[in-house]
Amino acid sequence: MKNRKYLLGAALILLLASCTKFLEEEPTSFITPDSKLTSSKVARAFADGCYQNLSKAVLGGQPSSYGGNTWNLMEYMTGKSGSDLGQTNYTMFQSLSYNSTSFYFDTWWQYLYKGIGACNQAIVSIPKIDGIGDGEKTNMVAEARTLRALYYFYLVRMYGAVPKVTELATDFEELKVPRTPAKAIYDSVIIPDLLIAEKSGLPWRSNTISMGAVKAILADVYLTYAGAAINGGNEYYTESAKRSLDVINNGAYSLFPEYTDMINPANKNTKEFILQVQYSAAANQNNPLTPLTIPNYSGISKYSDEYGSVYPTKQFIASFPAGDKRAKERQFFYSSYPSAKDGKLVTFSHPYLYKWFDVNAVTNTLKSNLNYTLYRYADVLLLYAEASNRAEGAPNARALQSLNAVRARAQLAPFSNTGKDAFEKEVWLQRYFELCFENKMWFDMLRTRKVHNDVTGNWDNFVGHKTVFNATFSEKQLLFPVPKQEIDVNPNLLPNNQGF
Repeated sequence: MKNRKYLLGAALILLLASCTKFLEEEPTSFITPDSKLTSSKVARAFADGCYQNLSKAVLGGQPSSYGGNTWNLMEYMTGKSGSDLGQTNYTMFQSLSYNSTSFYFDTWWQYLYKGIGACNQAIVSIPKIDGIGDGEKTNMVAEARTLRALYYFYLVRMYGAVPKVTELATDFEELKVPRTPAKAIYDSVIIPDLLIAEKSGLPWRSNTISMGAVKAILADVYLTYAGAAINGGNEYYTESAKRSLDVINNGAYSLFPEYTDMINPANKNTKEFILQVQYSAAANQNNPLTPLTIPNYSGISKYSDEYGSVYPTKQFIASFPAGDKRAKERQFFYSSYPSAKDGKLVTFSHPYLYKWFDVNAVTNTLKSNLNYTLYRYADVLLLYAEASNRAEGAPNARALQSLNAVRARAQLAPFSNTGKDAFEKEVWLQRYFELCFENKMWFDMLRTRKVHNDVTGNWDNFVGHKTVFNATFSEKQLLFPVPKQEIDVNPNLLPNNQGF
């Protein structure tokens, strides 16, 4: 077998040697380390490269898993979702019996670091490009820095201490770096990158990173830094409130009148949406959440696979207050839909998610054109309400207004309790309801160290909370394990997180 490989290799060499006259022209479609970089198109290519792994990280298909997707992980962990698919390993997460080789951990890690690598390349390369103005360069580098901060923000919340890689590696051994504490990653990468981006001339609204996105991410970062596990202190609540208020006062964003406006592809990147992962059915880049969240083999769509990959628990839906529009049929959830075959109403065994129901894709094209939202205006309103209440010791008029704007769309009466603790818990609850199944709840649980008990209505301590699946959160759940396959190639990642 080896001899055959050697003979084939020799034949290829001879073939290439005989064709050298066809290869005399210098290749022009590749960028090498020695290439002279010119034009805004090259710079734009470097900036665009920073986005490519974002969709793969947050909505990446999980190898060897039918219906598995990285998005599933944070929803399974909350204890407020079920699945129709055993192949997604959801029971491992509902029972909290996962380990360092379980689904999703490695996929998240890989694509977040691939994204960081692309950002590092852009940050180094764009300033060196000729034929482009300094202002344009500054804005593109601001995009790269914002995305690098976002990739690291995911990493530290998920894994805690992680390798700090901010330079371009020239040797494989340079990548075998030890873990840097999460606080140091915040202090030396995440916050500085965002503060630099904040000084750029980015537009307030864009289909890519905008100033609105920079401010929203920074508000989220500072609020998280102020809370657990960093416990940065009151000044960071102040910094968080300042950034979210900047977004509110700018006026570039506003709430959609209807929740279903958010699942109309015509509304992508408009009004409430601040930062979205872009999908285009025309370019065959389809949002995977539409088929993933259709009830399993229900026959209501033209998709050959209807996964039922994630659905809300009945206890979570029952926890919505009476009259909350979000819990009504075909708002955030749905319990029936006409059959794609005969039009007769199909009633499901339990409610499913309607948040990514692309009607045209389901009934016609099989190509979901919906974007996936990372930050929207409702999120920012609630970030401001929480941060300002903490910073000032009580909710101010703008905080009450922000909270009640979210409640009003849900057809709930204004909240009027101005006690710090009561107001904070109401904001937390509105974040649960408003942002449910948008990969926000798990991170809220971690930074507040509180979990809303859907059965009792109480706020339980995170450690000791028992889910409706009779699994109990412990210190072990505060961080995900560093994937075993990463430790296998880089033993400097040891020791792993507690319990792994």
